[in-house]
Amino acid sequence: MDAAALRAVYARLLEAFGEQDWWPAQTAFEVMIGAILTQNTAWTNVERALERLRSRIPLDAESILALDPLELADALRPSGYFNVKSQRVRAFCEAYLQAGGHGGLDALATPELRARLLAIKGIGPETADDILLYAFDRPVFVVDAYTRRIFARLGLLAGGETYEGIRRAFEQALGPDVPMLKEYHALIVSQGKEVCRTRAACERCALRRTCAAAASSPSDSSTSSRTAQRRRRGTTASEETP
Repeated sequence: MDAAALRAVYARLLEAFGEQDWWPAQTAFEVMIGAILTQNTAWTNVERALERLRSRIPLDAESILALDPLELADALRPSGYFNVKSQRVRAFCEAYLQAGGHGGLDALATPELRARLLAIKGIGPETADDILLYAFDRPVFVVDAYTRRIFARLGLLAGGETYEGIRRAFEQALGPDVPMLKEYHALIVSQGKEVCRTRAACERCALRRTCAAAASSPSDSSTSSRTAQRRRRGTTASEETP
């Protein structure tokens, strides 16, 4: 992975979107619960679920485990798959307390902490890395679907790489800069949600000049410009000659 290219992408996204100040949470424990709840749903739904849960109990592992499982599931309803997620949250809270809470987990080296998180039912690599980066300030790179889409379109990923392969390549190229890694992931999410969607809005993309996919497809901005010119002249596409 080309470190200079990755840093150039970061700089352009930062200029386009500004600092994202992630992760939105009141405590490190809330980051962990939010990382579990955000699987397969929008963050706005997670916020609603957390608010419902916070209105019933203090947001800590002991209180969650003391809550009736059915009531926990009901509180998490806005996050979707609430029965499954309530089980995952409970499994995490049990492991969290068994490990000695935040202090006990934070005492572990990053590889051991990551392995401990991945051993908890319902926590996969992306969720584990969210927790490592945003709750424990560990220098890991979070890979999500937006990362794959954006960097494949840029020509920096081939498309068949494994999660671990992408993670290691980014970490080696960017180095152990935790603030940058936090900001980079947040910027990738903004780019993926707002611009580099399934149907990309290339005409307003800060990366379009160096994007392989944009270069190989018709320019949306050119199309928009021609449409605007036709409207000003009072003509339609069928009336224009080549």
